[in-house]
Amino acid sequence: MNPETLRYNSSHEWVGIVEENGEQIAIVGITDFALEQLTDLVYMALPQVGTQLSAGDEFGEVESVKAVSPLYCPVDGQVVEVHQELVDNLEQLAQDPFGSGWIIKLRVGGNVSLDNLLDYDAYRKQCAEA
Repeated sequence: MNPETLRYNSSHEWVGIVEENGEQIAIVGITDFALEQLTDLVYMALPQVGTQLSAGDEFGEVESVKAVSPLYCPVDGQVVEVHQELVDNLEQLAQDPFGSGWIIKLRVGGNVSLDNLLDYDAYRKQCAEA
């Protein structure tokens, strides 16, 4: 996914919308900035397939040697896929956070709104001010 076309939570999750098998799918991950802040990851908890989430819901957590950080869902949807291999391969998350480091996929309605999320420039500005 191209970071410049994604949308962002202020809590450092990203989302991109794609079409798969005629359905709108939201792919969700966490940003390179968040991973740099966390440093060495040691654990990740992920939701079950079928879980219904609303924007703002906590859907898992990532733990580093420094801190435990909850993961917040940027859009409403139902979990249709969980990137389970990340749990045993956390370095993949840091190596490619906007590609193979995706965390969950959600089935979203055709009228999914990303208006309440930050665009790339606004997100990078927030990170620079942190």
